[in-house]
Amino acid sequence: MALINKIREKSGIAVTVIAISLILFMIGGDLMGPNSMLGGNNNQVVGEIAGKEINIKDFQGRVDGFRQNYEAQSGRSLNEGELASLRDQAWNQFVVDIAYKSQFDKLGLTVTDDELYDMVQGNHISPSILQAFSDPTTGKFDKNAVINYLKNLKTLPIEQQKSWENFEKSLREERTRSKYENLLRLSTYTPKAQAEKEYVAQNTKANLRYLYVPYFSVVDTTIKVTDAQLEDYLSAHRKEYKGTDTRSIEYVTFPVQPAKDDSAALYAEIKELARGLAAAPNDSAFASMNSDIPLPINMSLANMSDQLKEAVKTFVPGGVYGPYREENTYYIYKYGGTRSDTVSSARASHILIRAENQSDSAKAAARVRAEGILAQIKAGANFEALAATSSADPGSAQRGGDLDYFQNNGAMVKPFEDAVFSATAPGLIPRLVESQFGFHIIKVTDTKSNTLYRIAAIGKTIAPSQATRDEAYRKADEFVNSIKTKEQFDAEVKKNKNLIVATANRIPESSTNINAIKNGREIVRWAFKDDSKINSVSPVFETEEQYIVAVLTGKSDAKDVKVNDFRDELTTKVRNQIKAEQITAKLKGATGDLDAIAKKYGAGALVESANDISLATGFLTSAGFDPIALGKAFGLKAGQKSDVFTGENGVFIVELLNKTEAPKIADFTQYKTQLTQSLEGRTSYLVNEAIRDNAKIEDNRAKFF
Repeated sequence: MALINKIREKSGIAVTVIAISLILFMIGGDLMGPNSMLGGNNNQVVGEIAGKEINIKDFQGRVDGFRQNYEAQSGRSLNEGELASLRDQAWNQFVVDIAYKSQFDKLGLTVTDDELYDMVQGNHISPSILQAFSDPTTGKFDKNAVINYLKNLKTLPIEQQKSWENFEKSLREERTRSKYENLLRLSTYTPKAQAEKEYVAQNTKANLRYLYVPYFSVVDTTIKVTDAQLEDYLSAHRKEYKGTDTRSIEYVTFPVQPAKDDSAALYAEIKELARGLAAAPNDSAFASMNSDIPLPINMSLANMSDQLKEAVKTFVPGGVYGPYREENTYYIYKYGGTRSDTVSSARASHILIRAENQSDSAKAAARVRAEGILAQIKAGANFEALAATSSADPGSAQRGGDLDYFQNNGAMVKPFEDAVFSATAPGLIPRLVESQFGFHIIKVTDTKSNTLYRIAAIGKTIAPSQATRDEAYRKADEFVNSIKTKEQFDAEVKKNKNLIVATANRIPESSTNINAIKNGREIVRWAFKDDSKINSVSPVFETEEQYIVAVLTGKSDAKDVKVNDFRDELTTKVRNQIKAEQITAKLKGATGDLDAIAKKYGAGALVESANDISLATGFLTSAGFDPIALGKAFGLKAGQKSDVFTGENGVFIVELLNKTEAPKIADFTQYKTQLTQSLEGRTSYLVNEAIRDNAKIEDNRAKFF
């Protein structure tokens, strides 16, 4: 009997243990997760705005509301990118509700019901309503459509009624913010003294000569920079270096590349499709049904790959061509001839010169620089080389400025498009073209053509088999299990000739991409985990068509800025300081004219002239725009030579040959208007920055998503 009681006691304990285990299993994600109480973090605050904490539950509730509205309207579930965008919208909504609304309330700014009515169906329709209720074919707004929609609103599903309620709320917020920004914009004032100063800067002209020794004339390797010097510089300029929370990693990839068997199987399939395409009575329908990639039937040169552009020259109507391989996709084409289209295509290259800011003086300086480059090209300089070194468009600069083919359908900004499509022959457009992006120097490489090629195309992508994927993972897993430290990581990479180490520096905590790797969020989250230490090795991550193993190589802390956070920038600054001291010491006390001083200095010293320049548009041939040098020059008297001084990118001695003062005028309205309009154009940006800075926003979303 005692034994039976003991068994009963033990079985009760066992049942209890099992029950607790089941409960922990079911809610373990909430209790044991990285942001849970039992997981070592009871902080459920997703951020703070103007001293108010945003709880994860409240934040997620707003995201869920946005998601429900979106899915109700689109009729489908969101992908990860769209969900991330909704999280941004939800966060920005909290910023508006807390940081902006407090400013609106202080000024008593509201939007009344009558005003909202006027925006929706009155005499001053909101642009958002105009867009939502315009005929998609004619673009004409129909007020009756709005009225009919509102009459029937209560008969619509609850989701749509809620969606309209949120839409009206956004209209109120948009109008309130517009009122606030207009209030500040209309308070913009430019004093007469400032307008007069701008007039003088633009219209006082000078001719000067200068001796210039650029920093790059002194070889970097001859200058030793110590950590102590970097520390001293950082301490003296700490306000210039704002800290951020970042991580740096090194990583290797194990790509999931289709094997020969995968490629051979697809090649056989597409050859069979080629026979079907040739015999199909409706080739476009056959192509559409069998292609992995949606491809247009009518193509211009702007729509074609480089390979197809060359191949189409040899096509004969009715023929089937291919397969052509581009990366992991095979293509076959059935050619149906050409026809003319109302839309034309052309090919061009450009060099973009941007102003440093939106001020008139900065724009004028950018124009002077662009005109100088255009003059060099006209004189025979290589367009592609200048594009690579001077263009502010990084995407095209690395291709010598080439923009490939594009159509005259708004693909480019209008001034650029008009210039290219008005050209009658390939070649350099002999004038600058200005757009909102800056000044363009354009070379047309293929003039406009309105030829459309009818091509029924099938594209089939090689998909790696499961066996191929398993093999790539096996290699990654074998690699990561053989290492524990950075030293072992380096040693294994050195032994394996197929592995290439890539580096990603200063990754922000909110980043979703790592270099060219998309969907690298899990790697970023690993790098920011508290238990991820410097030199620790990650597990195997799967992203896109590859497996990745990373090692954490660096951390930066927003609240504790260190030399390593800005080592390259600081090293350049300190090195240039040392160079300036060396150059100055060599030039100090030199006598004679500038040519004699330059000769005595030796290699690296340049003597140049700058004629008819102003403080607003002063551009020095080799030194570029150097405000320090310009200020020194305009502060001299005619015939006077400055002492040695340090400029932006080198050391100078400046000699003012002559200066023509700006003529006296009584009315500075033109310059006052210029400055006021420039400031008004930046009001929205400046207001946004000021409110956000004042709110001391702390965004911790990256710890949760």
